[in-house]
Amino acid sequence: MNRFLVATILCAGFSWTGLAQSAADAPATKEDVEKYFDAVHSHDMMLKMVDAMSKSRHQMAHEQCAKDKDKLPADCEARMNKIMDDMMKQMPFDEMIQAMVPAYQKHFTKGDIEALNAFYSSPVGQKALDVLPDVTQEGLQAIMPILSKYITDWKQRMQEDLKQGASPAGVQKDAPASN
Repeated sequence: MNRFLVATILCAGFSWTGLAQSAADAPATKEDVEKYFDAVHSHDMMLKMVDAMSKSRHQMAHEQCAKDKDKLPADCEARMNKIMDDMMKQMPFDEMIQAMVPAYQKHFTKGDIEALNAFYSSPVGQKALDVLPDVTQEGLQAIMPILSKYITDWKQRMQEDLKQGASPAGVQKDAPASN
């Protein structure tokens, strides 16, 4: 009788562990992902990110208008900034967030989402959410000179290739098609 009771308890314990494990390994539901999006304040984060990138966008507009000032109207920078700011204000963020749900469901399990929610509910997770827009803005500012130089160099190479009648970026002209 004693052995029977121990065996029953062990079987029940293992089956509950298996059920708990399989629930965590189950695909995340739409509701799980939406709960995660709420935990990370996804809508607010998108707005903060757009705001953080605003300075970089405005800097790019300034540089472009200054570079081509003889070809562009005097109010080029103000017009470009207004167009970009208006476009960002009208961005369908909530629709975009909902469109991302299936991708999260595909790549994350219910247990993964629960772990992410636990992290982003923790003090360090909240700090990550708070500083991410600033980190993004500072990172973008740091890479803008590199990106600008790359684009300028690339444009110059393309123009030189076109002037010389060569194919862009070393692509062979009239190369036989490979099967």
